[in-house]
Amino acid sequence: MDSAFPEDAGAPFGAENLKRLSRVLAQSLAGTAGIDTPAALCRACVDILDVTGASVSLSGDSDAQTLWWSSDPVAGRLAEAQYTLGDGPCRSALALAAPVLAADLTRGIDARRWPVFAQQAVELGVRAVFSIPLAAAGLAVGSLDLYRDRPGPLSERDRSFAFPAADAITTALLALEAHAPPGEEGTWLDAAESDHEEVHQATGMIMVCLELNPQQALARLRAHAFARGQSVTEAAREVLAGRVRFDD
Repeated sequence: MDSAFPEDAGAPFGAENLKRLSRVLAQSLAGTAGIDTPAALCRACVDILDVTGASVSLSGDSDAQTLWWSSDPVAGRLAEAQYTLGDGPCRSALALAAPVLAADLTRGIDARRWPVFAQQAVELGVRAVFSIPLAAAGLAVGSLDLYRDRPGPLSERDRSFAFPAADAITTALLALEAHAPPGEEGTWLDAAESDHEEVHQATGMIMVCLELNPQQALARLRAHAFARGQSVTEAAREVLAGRVRFDD
């Protein structure tokens, strides 16, 4: 946790801490271009909060998801694991459009709720994950995902910053969308689908081959990836390269 906030980690931000917080945020955002603002806010989360790392994932629809930013490789692998499995705190937060705070993935209700994801997270050295939806007009367009390498709940003090930070990231992303240059191809939200173009193409091939709907075809691809210990993106590349066929 950043030494700029020496008070009890469990206490809410006081007036003086809020002033310090404003200065840290201002420093994080100083000199950043608009498109870099969400990443700067995420870095501030890692610097200020009692967490090990963070990431932001964007959702284009119920299945398409892309990683916008991650603080470290572990955060990125957590995001990819949840996309591959179609399960985990991030997926639950998107579906519920509400925060999902998993304080202990090693045992208890959190480990039972997402057993496969929890096992993979623990293997990565992750013990707690806190997913906060990036919501606009009641619709979750992504999530801010914080992780910690030890179990324990997100303190009231940390929640009092993390939730407003998620709102600020949402506002920044929507502002980017609204001020995109005229005629520019695609947007940040479109990236949630284009980033996984290989997955969409492989899913389409499985649909045609097995006469399945998109959800069923993606489920088959995810099952294949899980069975081989791959990410869904890696499995899709094998399908597109002809190394894997689903009509055998």
